[in-house]
Amino acid sequence: MSQGMKETSDLSSVRASYDAVAVDYARLLGTELDGKPLDRAMLAAFAECVRDAGGGTARAVADLGCGPGRVTAHLDGLGVRTFGVDLSPAMVAVARRSYPGLRFEVGSMAALDIADGVLGGVVAWYSTVHTPPGELPALFAEFARVLAPGGHLLIAFKAGDEKLRLEHAYGHPVGLDVYRTPPDLMAGLLGGAGLEEVARLIRQPTDQEKSPQGFLLARKRG
Repeated sequence: MSQGMKETSDLSSVRASYDAVAVDYARLLGTELDGKPLDRAMLAAFAECVRDAGGGTARAVADLGCGPGRVTAHLDGLGVRTFGVDLSPAMVAVARRSYPGLRFEVGSMAALDIADGVLGGVVAWYSTVHTPPGELPALFAEFARVLAPGGHLLIAFKAGDEKLRLEHAYGHPVGLDVYRTPPDLMAGLLGGAGLEEVARLIRQPTDQEKSPQGFLLARKRG
């Protein structure tokens, strides 16, 4: 987090909640992608777009809000050089133990310690679901800042239009607001940050999910 950036109580609560659930979260969701072919298809399409856009330059991909690193590792297995960033030190510790060959860093995706225009891709896999909609434009501007022109963003989110309060998750007490976001709003906010929609997928919830799931692939102008 950059110097002078104020730590909010919401951010502290998110960090504390994910620190508390890190080990059980990784255990319960470690193989989640195995049963979600459409989710894997979006990750595969993203990986191919990153490889094609890079030409002869293999630019890195940042998995922002990487949690225990399962998506980071999945993308690395698809042939894109991927590293993870997460607000929760406990999540980063789990990711490092699980995938010792990959790089994971503690940090805020709202103030990335990454230079301008160096990444071939950014993934935000459900990592914006605790961000109030009014704060998304600044977050997406930060995502756009670190992407190279022509770089791609893949965002996964809960589709809908409401805020829920989560007090218990993965066997632990937590304190998290969860935002469901209309896909058109999400696409519009990305566009406002210079990230033009390439494709979207809205799929119906699985037995374990309570709302439709949204996936947006976007490309930085330039």
